[in-house]
Amino acid sequence: MLSRKGFNGFFSLFVLIFFITSCAGTTKGLPLLNLLPEEKEVELGRAYVPYAIEESDGLYPDRDVQEYIKDIGLTLSRKSERRLPYQFYLVNSSQVNAFALPGGPVMITRGLLLKLNSESELASVLAHELGHINARHHAKFLEKQFGLNLLLNIGALLFADRPYGKALLQFGQVGAGLLALKFSREQEKEADQYGVLYTYKAGYDPMGMIRVFEMFKSLERGGRPPEWMSTHPLPDTRIQEVSKEIEVLKPTGAFITDTLEFQRIKSKLVQTQASFEEFEKGKKAFGQRSYRVALEHFNRALEAYPDNYPARAYVAYILAMEGRLLEAERQSETALRTMPDVFLTNYVHGYVKFLQKEHTASIKHLQRASQLIPDHASTHYYLGRNYEATGQRSKAVEHYRTALELSQGRAPWAEDAKERLRRLGALW
Repeated sequence: MLSRKGFNGFFSLFVLIFFITSCAGTTKGLPLLNLLPEEKEVELGRAYVPYAIEESDGLYPDRDVQEYIKDIGLTLSRKSERRLPYQFYLVNSSQVNAFALPGGPVMITRGLLLKLNSESELASVLAHELGHINARHHAKFLEKQFGLNLLLNIGALLFADRPYGKALLQFGQVGAGLLALKFSREQEKEADQYGVLYTYKAGYDPMGMIRVFEMFKSLERGGRPPEWMSTHPLPDTRIQEVSKEIEVLKPTGAFITDTLEFQRIKSKLVQTQASFEEFEKGKKAFGQRSYRVALEHFNRALEAYPDNYPARAYVAYILAMEGRLLEAERQSETALRTMPDVFLTNYVHGYVKFLQKEHTASIKHLQRASQLIPDHASTHYYLGRNYEATGQRSKAVEHYRTALELSQGRAPWAEDAKERLRRLGALW
């Protein structure tokens, strides 16, 4: 599998034993002790953006749409208490969800945006996630669950000259914890309070949040509870409490409920929905190793929307596995041009170049892939193959060892990596 969930099955195998008491943050204007420095919180959030993107089927490949989401988000963030380098992304996932990372990144899924009916609803979703960031809910979780020493050294683990598997496993464990983080009811209440305030200050109708909650409830009653509710509990009391918060503010005057721009942006997503539905079918077939069926779905996805870069990357990967390297190269280059700074396009192009024996080019793109997601085992294996082919034996050994540690020796190429280490005079 090329999806983040399919990269490695090791997350559940490693549980770190660093536990400390969390006493950090700022609640209702009262400063408390910050255990994790803000600059490290920001560094952590940025480090896990590529993970979150791959977990969510990539970035929506339309700059106009991304800029719109960013503009709404930054308008809201200027009303928040913390001055952070906020980032806002629309990701391709069809799940109905939104989430944030420590120190600034906020992501909303294509699936959720398609369910929203107005700009004020979108603003309320982004403002709620900003509330989690401003209340330091993610940072408090990390401080408590993983310990300060590990968190302070994450940057060193990423940028060390030698990529050790154990350190990368720890890095991956932190990321898995962040992406599966479930908030308490008290934390949700706090994020709601901040979110209502930010939307109000930014000039949006704060009732947008109530309408979003009612939409989530209707999906739940229809038997399809949105993914957002699995990490953001939504008892009826939350709707009541938000209503009281709005009553306290007593909003009057002209508030923004909806805009033509929101409807224009949403219509773009509606027009590309068929393409991403085909992509999901293709990904399912790929996971079942039905590669010809997968290829058919991916090609249909591209016919419907040529900029669907994840579908194009999968096409390139399948063609490469079949030995159709010139076709694979054309597809991987196009995917890379469409979205040059994500893991998937760099990894696939690096893989194609490796098969073409263009080792320098392969190293370039696999190194970029490894910078984005450093604990992907196959990236290290193919880097090892490239370095071995170019006579860089010590680097090859390092990457083979890292690949085996990350995969726990269970990847399809594991025996080959062990044999290559033996030939290079190194022990696994």
